[in-house]
Order: sequence, then C-alpha cells, then structure tokens
Amino acid sequence: MKRLSEERTKILFEKLCKYIGSNIKLLIERPDGIYCFREKKDRVFYVSEKVLKLAETVGPDHLISLGTCFGKFTKSNKFRLNITALNYLAPYAQCKIWLKPSAEQQFLYGHHIKKSGLGRISESTEKYQGVVIFSMSDIPLGFGVAAKSTAECKHSDPLAIVCFHQADIGEYIRAEEDLL
Repeated sequence: MKRLSEERTKILFEKLCKYIGSNIKLLIERPDGIYCFREKKDRVFYVSEKVLKLAETVGPDHLISLGTCFGKFTKSNKFRLNITALNYLAPYAQCKIWLKPSAEQQFLYGHHIKKSGLGRISESTEKYQGVVIFSMSDIPLGFGVAAKSTAECKHSDPLAIVCFHQADIGEYIRAEEDLL
C-alpha cells in the first residue's frame, strides 16, 4: 500500500467533494480515530491508521486488500467511485434524491432516474451535482449525477431524466468479481 501522489489525492478529493462537499474532513478525522487513503494497483482504499500500522507487518506480496475500496483510477487518470464507498459517503451527502418504490428496481438494474420515479430531491441541488440516491425509507441505493437542478425538475416532463446513474447496490450481484 502506497500513499497517493499529490495529483491523485487532488483528483480523489475533487470527486468526493462533488458528493459530500466540505464534509471530507469528517471522513478523515473521525471520532474513532484518523483514517487515510492508500493506493494499490490503481485502487484507492479507505483505512484506519491503526489498521494500517498493523498491516505493515504483512509483506506487500501477501496483502490483497486493506480497508474499504473507495474506487479506482482509470488509465486516463480519472477517478471512478465504487459502490463499496456508499455506506461511508451517504451520511455526509449534501444533495440527495429519494426514489418512489416503483422506480427503485429500475435504478438497481442500472437505469437513469426519470422524473416519474422521483420521490423527493434536496432543495439546493444544482445541475451536474453529485447526488446520493435513497429509497423513501432512507436506505442508500447508489450514486448519481443530477441531470437537472431542483427548479428544473419541478417543471420537467415526467419522462425526462433527472439523474444519471453512476453506481448502485445491484452491482454487488451484477459485477461481484470486479469489486474488491
């Protein structure tokens, strides 16, 4: 496990900032200790410093994974969030979308969210803002990017896309071999 370079740290924090804003501080300095990001084979892991110190006793060839995989860097050096980061980002999300029960299954199959499936949306959501998708019973379902702002959603057609799909918890079944 190696530290992220300055460039990659900046790319990671910009991506996280799209979803949780300035709450990144709360993600790193938690009441149960300090957490950090480490990289192995272009994958970024979120791990406690206590666990990281214990892992130093294990050889790098024998260590497959450590902590929670937050995502990976693509070959073009862009960061893609993994669904495994959802439970850590959902409590700090600034913009949220709640789905009607009839639209949950479509989202979990990887489809975009239409206005007809929109239950509620955070008041301050801007266009192309990162959002966390919830069921009406506040269960986090995935990530998305707002296709329309809150004001535009109120006046749009029921078949218009209001949120682009990024990742959902259905990936645990559809792509379990790709998740680390």
